[in-house]
Amino acid sequence: MGIPTEMRDMWVNRGKGLLIPSPAEEQKRLRSAKCTQEGAKEGFKAAAIACALTTVPTLAAVRMIPWAKHNLNYTAQALIICGASIASYFITADKTILACARKNAQLEDSLRRQKQ
Repeated sequence: MGIPTEMRDMWVNRGKGLLIPSPAEEQKRLRSAKCTQEGAKEGFKAAAIACALTTVPTLAAVRMIPWAKHNLNYTAQALIICGASIASYFITADKTILACARKNAQLEDSLRRQKQ
């Protein structure tokens, strides 16, 4: 019993295409992965800061302002804090990835001009 060797080999190699990327394409893919990682790291930092900065005023408002005390339950407080954190994560990650991509495009352009 078991899987025939042809099927097993086909299953193992299914992720590999018929085309082999050139070294330039491989470098481009690595730079893209680095930009994505850098964006995620910067976004996480921004989200942590936004979480801390929105938690204090939200919890203080719920305890001191009568309207907030009556109308903002625990779910509303969590949504306020999470909304700010999520927004700051995505905005910062997007800006970081775009800046890195712009830098990579300028690098490729300058390398292309040197070759000519």
